[in-house]
Amino acid sequence: MSSNGPNPDNPAPMEGFPQVGFLKNFITRENIIVGDYTYYDDPDGPERFEQNVLYHFPFVGDKLIIGKFCAIAKDVQFIMNGANHQMSGFSTYPFYIFANGWEKAMPTEDALLYKGDTVIEHDVWIGYQATIMPGIKIGSGAIVASKSVVTSDVPPYSIAGGNPAKVIKNRFDDESIAELLEIAWWDWPAEKITANLSAITGADLQALRDPAGS
Repeated sequence: MSSNGPNPDNPAPMEGFPQVGFLKNFITRENIIVGDYTYYDDPDGPERFEQNVLYHFPFVGDKLIIGKFCAIAKDVQFIMNGANHQMSGFSTYPFYIFANGWEKAMPTEDALLYKGDTVIEHDVWIGYQATIMPGIKIGSGAIVASKSVVTSDVPPYSIAGGNPAKVIKNRFDDESIAELLEIAWWDWPAEKITANLSAITGADLQALRDPAGS
């Protein structure tokens, strides 16, 4: 067993507990990008993750980008830009997708609401059955409460919850948050993270300023 953390290329890092998987090893779509050590926890199997990334059509071009060390609970859903309908006309019905003469109602590219990529940064915890809407950015260190519907960006190191989700509080003061984002421990080599686990989990910012193993 390694003393410098688990292998991020191992899809089942917890022996005897296959419901937790390092997510990047289960991704099959080119437009989903997941960083090392991010895990998905689902009793029905982590391979189900992509089933919860909805309306993600390659021709739309949007990406779901998830950073490192994120914890994603069962049935978190990501609604992507392919779910959007044209809203400028009298009807939002997508006549054009059914052809047979209705393709003439194909909207222009700028008529469909496009909010860009959905970005989950690093060390983000997303609770059970939360829903993330298109184009949302959730900052590093943030927490999203179970069953929340996230319709606007979530700042780093904040806790958000509700429908629509609102910031409940910040986890740390502004100065500490800025310093944590500058330190960006999630980008350290595994050996350095291992050497500084007590400071990371114990919220010892002073120790992270002058970390062991640097």
